[in-house]
Amino acid sequence: MINRDHKLSVKRQAALLGISRGSVYYLQREVPEADLALMLRIDQLHLDYPFAGSRMLRDLLAGEGLHAGRLHVSTLMKRMGIEALYRKPNTSKPEPGHKVYPYLLRKLAVTRPNQVWAIDITYVPMARGFVYLVAVVDWFSRRVLAWRLSITMDVGFCIEAVEEAVARYGCPEIFNSDQGSQFTSIAFTKILKDRNIEISMDGRGAWKDNVFVERLWRSIKYEEIYLRAYASVPDARAGIGRYLSFYNAKRPHSSLDRKTPDQAYFNALQPIPVAA
Repeated sequence: MINRDHKLSVKRQAALLGISRGSVYYLQREVPEADLALMLRIDQLHLDYPFAGSRMLRDLLAGEGLHAGRLHVSTLMKRMGIEALYRKPNTSKPEPGHKVYPYLLRKLAVTRPNQVWAIDITYVPMARGFVYLVAVVDWFSRRVLAWRLSITMDVGFCIEAVEEAVARYGCPEIFNSDQGSQFTSIAFTKILKDRNIEISMDGRGAWKDNVFVERLWRSIKYEEIYLRAYASVPDARAGIGRYLSFYNAKRPHSSLDRKTPDQAYFNALQPIPVAA
């Protein structure tokens, strides 16, 4: 896909393909077709039963005639970057040098655009293989401000998405994420601290802390990704790009009084005229 002998730079080729330049140098191992089928079904079950851990998913798969051991299901879940979403004791520690920040949104009234942004990563199945999608979302309007695809879970594509969002829309007051290694990394938190953005992180395994992004994943998967069989990363990028343009500009949300995210975001940014 990337031709290192081409006259275009590797960075430019990555940009045209819509993938993180950091993932260009990673050689993804082939995944058996049987595992890809299991991963697709695990992803679908995870959306419907986010509380299900590896044991429950194993049993749900077995009930459909898909037999896999619990450890194998657990391994696939880790590869996909998903875990059971429920409040539980935080017995794990961040990677060395990684700081976990407190959750700042509890009982906070989010009343305007750019007050709070959130970021998350999700697994995207293709006809052969898979990629990861990261999105930066404005909490008030649900608008997707920036997104990127990558063939790895490296922090690079997350940083690129945040930098694009900031370049286009300015800085939020608070930036919320989960406790994933990408978001607790020094490289990621530095771009927020350098801009004096307050950092908020979900309680580990607490799905309600980032519920708006979880709803976005459910919408994009059932309305776009699961209906396609992307043949390549450029195909996935084109399809997801079309959907997110529709999502922002045309898809009304009941929680926004039937407004679209664009309407909620841009209209709220307009100053209210002062009466003469």
